[in-house]
Amino acid sequence: MWFRSSPLRARQELAHPSSGCGTDSAPGIRNTVRPHGVGDPARPFHSWNRHRKVEFMKIGIIGAGNIGGNLTRRLTALGHDVSVANSRGPETLKALAEETGATPVTSAQAARGARIVVVTVPLKAVPDLPSDILEGAAEGVAVIDTGNYYPQQRDGRIPAIEDGLAESRWTEQQIGHPVVKAFNGTYAQDILDKGLPHGTPGRQALPVAGDDPVAKQAVRDLIDELGFDSVDAGGLDESWRQQPGTPVYGNRGDADAIAKALSEASPERTSEWRA
Repeated sequence: MWFRSSPLRARQELAHPSSGCGTDSAPGIRNTVRPHGVGDPARPFHSWNRHRKVEFMKIGIIGAGNIGGNLTRRLTALGHDVSVANSRGPETLKALAEETGATPVTSAQAARGARIVVVTVPLKAVPDLPSDILEGAAEGVAVIDTGNYYPQQRDGRIPAIEDGLAESRWTEQQIGHPVVKAFNGTYAQDILDKGLPHGTPGRQALPVAGDDPVAKQAVRDLIDELGFDSVDAGGLDESWRQQPGTPVYGNRGDADAIAKALSEASPERTSEWRA
């Protein structure tokens, strides 16, 4: 079942990783566009979630491509303490750090003290992440996986996924920690400029899948803060419903539209999304 609930929804990247969706595959878009309704562009973004007090927290982002870069921009602007890492080293993140105030770190350092960690790297790079990637993270850390399997376009053949394992379940196995699947179909630019206040009719919604209800709620709350609705897409074994090629992938609809798209998904991969 899919349940409409606390807000979030962001735009999904359509067909290829180069388009800016759910992976650390291309340079992020600089924050030249502010969300609708935000006033003075010299002032930081404010939380859209007016119905509750926002709790600022430490967030680690591993991957500084389209999704990772724009999440860094938005989350630092909202007041969160963000550490960001990429595969090339902290010295290559100087411009992003100067722009946002985020702390550039190594991948092994990104999760230290973090209550939420975002893993937004190409699937083929996940096995190369440090084995102790979550060492020092806060107790009960929620780990967001934004990844997509692009066998023909980027990742090559991953046998377990070809045999039917959900992409995020595979990622979970690689890092040895439960994950919540979100932002994998989100257009990076939408993170910057499509957020709307809580309760706005037609607000965009994101599917969110995961097994841990506490971690899932933490992710949905963060999505709400970013200005989007969210839809509970079920457990991680159901996360195939939001993988590339499904009706919800790239869907910018509201919560009702996203729930409908999830219900219409098929577990059968089309030839475009197989190795």
